[in-house]
Amino acid sequence: MAEKTEPAAAAASRLAGEMEVEAYRRLFPLAFLERHLGESVRPDARRLSEARPTTVALGAVSSAHGSALVRLGDTAMLASVKLEVMSPPAESSDEAVEFHMPPICSPLVRPGRPADVAPVISKALEDVLMSSGMLNLKELCLISGKASWLAYLDICCLNADGSLFDAALISAVAAFTHLEIPLVSVGDDGRVFTVGGNEGKTKFELVNREKRKLTLGDIPFSLTCALHKDSILVDPTSEEESIIETYVTVVVDSSDRIVSIQKLGGTVTSMTAVKECISLAKERRRKLREILIDSVEVMEVDQTE
Repeated sequence: MAEKTEPAAAAASRLAGEMEVEAYRRLFPLAFLERHLGESVRPDARRLSEARPTTVALGAVSSAHGSALVRLGDTAMLASVKLEVMSPPAESSDEAVEFHMPPICSPLVRPGRPADVAPVISKALEDVLMSSGMLNLKELCLISGKASWLAYLDICCLNADGSLFDAALISAVAAFTHLEIPLVSVGDDGRVFTVGGNEGKTKFELVNREKRKLTLGDIPFSLTCALHKDSILVDPTSEEESIIETYVTVVVDSSDRIVSIQKLGGTVTSMTAVKECISLAKERRRKLREILIDSVEVMEVDQTE
């Protein structure tokens, strides 16, 4: 009889211990985090310089001209690109970026009240995509002075668990990588319109003879680091972001040139810490590039089967 009660007692003891740890984690989040950092490990068992597992799936939205689903740990982003013919060509940017955070993505987002961070991320994404030189706007021109493409980039945050800008940027890059420019024709009235599934039977002359991919320039990749005392935490979760006050987001392109550096919150950050963040961002860029290349290869294999 005693042999049966001892395992039960041990299980109860472990459960009590787990409850105490969880209570301590909730009541004293900073102390809980610092106990882990003292051992150079994080609450989710990652090393300080270790990013979460990242996956990219191209072609997630069949109705879009380009799309991608990205998972960065438990953070999930769905990006889609839709092209629209503009006649005459738009004088402003040939790209419109919208970042959405519906209430389902986080308990912090309330119905009817847009998340404060959403427009900030939208603007930051647009700035990075334009300043990086990834997009050659001349490729969006259909007929010089008469018609061009306007690209609408919509990114929906499906689950928000930290490093939202990093996940949003890689999803945007992946969607443009998947983008296929559709066929267009010019009607008798001079109007330019896209050709649907029966493009081979159109009575109008095609402006572009075949669908094609955009030629992308230097692709931007980003890494957000949380800075706490002497520790630098790569790719912070939402829990870590709620505790730590200082963040540095570094964007580098595929040639390792710095596109932007943004610091949010906290006190003055040492140049040594910033240089370390840049070094970590370059290392992360190489890994993200490999992930993106692998996703393209997987898509091409799926299309041939």
